[in-house]
Amino acid sequence: MGDADITLRHIARRCPGDLTRVFVPEGRPVEVLGWIDTQVTKLERRLDKALRLRVGAELRVLHVEFCFAWRDDVPDQMFEYLGFLFAALRREAPGEPVPPIESVAVVLSGRRQRLPATGTRRTAWRERQFSGARFRIDAVYQRTVAELRARGSVFWLVFAPLARDATAAAMREVVAEIHARVATGEERVELYTALLVMAAIDPWRHNLRKEIVMLMDDTETEKELLWSVPWMREALDERVREAEQQVIAQLLGRLFARRVGRRPTAEEERSIVERAQALGPGEVEDALLDLDSDALVRWLAEPIRR
Repeated sequence: MGDADITLRHIARRCPGDLTRVFVPEGRPVEVLGWIDTQVTKLERRLDKALRLRVGAELRVLHVEFCFAWRDDVPDQMFEYLGFLFAALRREAPGEPVPPIESVAVVLSGRRQRLPATGTRRTAWRERQFSGARFRIDAVYQRTVAELRARGSVFWLVFAPLARDATAAAMREVVAEIHARVATGEERVELYTALLVMAAIDPWRHNLRKEIVMLMDDTETEKELLWSVPWMREALDERVREAEQQVIAQLLGRLFARRVGRRPTAEEERSIVERAQALGPGEVEDALLDLDSDALVRWLAEPIRR
């Protein structure tokens, strides 16, 4: 999953309680005892999202896998990870009973049709009773922004760009909530980064990544931290380039209107911006001032001579 897996793994480790509470039976007291780090991770490096819990008086284990998309092989992967985890827990405490394990697949994208709440990987013969593994499916991309916010933590807010009803207005509220609830600039930047990673997945084609970049708090500390993330720096560079293009289009577009007596068409405006980038704004300004209206229109329609 690349950036998504790395980012979610990081913030999950920062917010284990927020991750856990959603999957524990409501009303039961829960204590996070720590992450399970075992030698089995050398065999399967992704198997590092398992938490040791105490729910009431009982020891339990919560195993969470973030799945970029729902595919036919997800049940196979969940069954495989569960086997690795069970073997690791047995090896860790020989002779002791292995705590009950709850496995959850948090799905970030996939089919539009509703996914079931439970997945299965059957291993028994078809004629026999079920034998294998069942796991929970949390298709966050099929939830609404309100449902994710109702989970009550900033951890789940980062999945808001995936929601089926995500909008620029909703993202404005999410960014404002993160800014209000998170104490340090470094933590806010981590969550903003996760927001942008989720927006890049974009399962519903909302195309909200640019809007989220524009909503980021522009304090000097956070700006410096955001620019330290390579792909984030690319997004901010793009934002700066777009702002420059808008200024060029507005200023030179007004000169065109004065000279020709009408506003430039979309094609003429694009030509003005492209020529300003290729030749420099000064040369385009000279052309707008020196050429008569007909010659100016012809010049904008010609190929750019670099």
